[in-house]
Amino acid sequence: METVRQEQIEESVHKRKRKPWVKWLLIFLAAVIVVVITLLIYVNAYVNRSIPEIEGERVLAGLQADVTVIRDDAGVPHISAETNEDLFYAQGYVTAQDRLFQMEMSRRQASGRLSEVAGEAALTQDKYFRTLGLRRAAEASLEFYNDEAIAALEAYAEGVNAYINEVHDENKWPVEFKLMGLDSMEDWSIVDSLTIGKYMAYDLGGNWERQAFNYYLLNHFGEDEAFELFPSYPEGAMMNISDEEYVDLTKSLVHAPKTHEFNGSNNWVVSGEKTESGKPLLANDPHLGLATPSIWYQVRLESTDYNVSGVIFAGVPGIILGHNEQIAWGVTNVNPDVQQLFIEKRHENNPYQFLYDDEWVDAEVIQETIHVKDGESVDFEIVETIHGPIISEFTNEIDTDKPDTAFSVDWTALDPTTELSAILRINRASNWEEFEEALEYFHAPAQNFVFASQDGTIAYKANGKIPKYQHSDDALLPLPGWDSSNDLNEYIPFDELPTLINPEKGFVATANNKVITDEYPYHISHVWAQPYRYTRIHDVLDEANQLSTEDMMDLQMDQMNLQAEWLVPIIAEVLEGQELSDDEEVALNLLNEWDYIDHVDSPQPLIFHEFFDEMEEQLFPEYIPEEIYRMFKGRGQTVDQLVRSAYNEEGSIWFDKNGGLEAVFKNAFEESVRELKNLYGSDIEGWAWGDYHQVYFEHPLSNIFFLDKFFNSKEPVSVGGSQVTVMAASFKDDGTVNHGASWRFAIDLEEIEKSYQIVGPGQAGHYRSEWYDNQVLDWVNGDYHLTNMEESNGKKLILKAE
Repeated sequence: METVRQEQIEESVHKRKRKPWVKWLLIFLAAVIVVVITLLIYVNAYVNRSIPEIEGERVLAGLQADVTVIRDDAGVPHISAETNEDLFYAQGYVTAQDRLFQMEMSRRQASGRLSEVAGEAALTQDKYFRTLGLRRAAEASLEFYNDEAIAALEAYAEGVNAYINEVHDENKWPVEFKLMGLDSMEDWSIVDSLTIGKYMAYDLGGNWERQAFNYYLLNHFGEDEAFELFPSYPEGAMMNISDEEYVDLTKSLVHAPKTHEFNGSNNWVVSGEKTESGKPLLANDPHLGLATPSIWYQVRLESTDYNVSGVIFAGVPGIILGHNEQIAWGVTNVNPDVQQLFIEKRHENNPYQFLYDDEWVDAEVIQETIHVKDGESVDFEIVETIHGPIISEFTNEIDTDKPDTAFSVDWTALDPTTELSAILRINRASNWEEFEEALEYFHAPAQNFVFASQDGTIAYKANGKIPKYQHSDDALLPLPGWDSSNDLNEYIPFDELPTLINPEKGFVATANNKVITDEYPYHISHVWAQPYRYTRIHDVLDEANQLSTEDMMDLQMDQMNLQAEWLVPIIAEVLEGQELSDDEEVALNLLNEWDYIDHVDSPQPLIFHEFFDEMEEQLFPEYIPEEIYRMFKGRGQTVDQLVRSAYNEEGSIWFDKNGGLEAVFKNAFEESVRELKNLYGSDIEGWAWGDYHQVYFEHPLSNIFFLDKFFNSKEPVSVGGSQVTVMAASFKDDGTVNHGASWRFAIDLEEIEKSYQIVGPGQAGHYRSEWYDNQVLDWVNGDYHLTNMEESNGKKLILKAE
């Protein structure tokens, strides 16, 4: 008994001794909780403060009169002003409200100034864009703009700066600025807007990469092997660059940012003779990178001279795609050969002189400094020859092996151009004649324009500055820069560009396909998109009558895979009689039963696309380095032709060197089934395309730890389609859909005030906005929102003149 009591006393004493530690621990935990709660309250308050003000009134210096901004149910601002200057001022202000961080990153990227905020990771990219000189080209374009365009640019910049000053004064910077360590922002300038426009020309270009790839082939393979991978087989003998003139692509060019393989679009216009309403229908869906925020900003603009609705790049005034009260228009990429590499011979004693018509000519040398966040500034040198900047040395590494040669690039977008003048004229055009006149000012990028007007006219024009080549084969390879006869100083005359007005078939469609026959007297391009999207669009429009906007939207969402319709029977025939495993037999039977629709829940698209990728793996990687392979633009077109040649027994060196068509198909099919089984299990019939193929609109900061929970709170969404279907949904190696219809648009000119649109993932750039990612599922399912120019109901903001 005494022992028990003693133990109780000792336990009591022990507890009393322990209490102070418990007390201080609780105090510490309470303090931490208070700090955390206080921090969360502060962060939450700051984030909420940074949400744009979209209702009420805001007094702005610089306005001549009050401006009304009504954001409709989809977050589309309808801006009404009394003067054009106030209209573009308000457009700049409103766009900055929704997309300020995007605008800041866009101008930095295009100008080669990302390193200032992103550090050394962006240095190589900055060097490339400084070398290319998009901003220099934008500055050079200023003197070619008329007073109207300059006034619009200035008003827009003033509106952007009004919002920059507002967020600075009220300390309500978008949260991305704080995360990047930014608490200020340089004033927006008119050159910033033009530089973003030049960047879009870059994003839709890239044919120098294919020239570089072809050049590599000729210098590392036999001529027959090289020519077989060319986009078109050359006629007659072609120049082969000698060893002493060789430029090593692996030194620098392989590090250049690459434009996307599938940058393109669909558009079409249908005559009233084939429509339910009796008026033309028009549809457009540009295929670009899918990201958060969208590359497009939808807006409606109204003043005494403008009443126009559609989309524009954040940072640029006006409407580049859309409609007004009389006309509608849309574009796809022509993908012409407008970038030409030149091999430059450098003087052995003067690295800034290059041979040109037997004379040594001084290049222009530009010295710049690239400031690097958390690092030392980098002095950077740019060398520009007669043809353009030297791009093969942009990493600042002179090729020590062959110091006497380098690549320069000649590109139409590096010349002064006046696209904004074209946009403003298009926005006010009321008929085809006025629209076509406006196109004369639109030089780069070259685009397939389709047009419709309320008077019933439908039309098409492949428009832009397209160089005149003496021989079309010259565009396949770099040209000797020392011979002036190779210079590209002339362009296809505007009046001779491919044009079609009111065709007898009752419609015009483009899908980056070959736009005209070889009888056309000028060279346009060697690399066209595979014909599958265009063929499907053509067949649907050709067979149908009484078409409506619903039909246009359905066609934009069409997932018929015509490549599979052509290739699957060949696969089945080639594999017939070969020894297949039970799993391979099941997979092949599924392909034979397929309706060729890339449906999200079907196993066949998964099998087919995996097979095609594996087939390419069988053919090329063993022989072509990965960094060079990334320059293989138009690869799908080339591989299709190789399959046709091998199957038709015309012979294919690249199939033969890998064992022949049967061996390549057998190995690719076997590997495809094995890989898919490892990933998705043994129930082959239960596989689904959407298990792999999922769309994700990635925010640029989502790759930073935990930030994806805020900026990409929605998980990737399973989706149908592919890169070869009308519903374009191109994907990375991991299945992530990151490229496709960045904007969808359909309109019936009978009710021209109404248009149907999708801007994935949404209009707003603030992650707490209701319009931040509200169109993700709309994009997947094809649920369009109606934008009405005559009825604009929603949240109203009055911008008051001071």
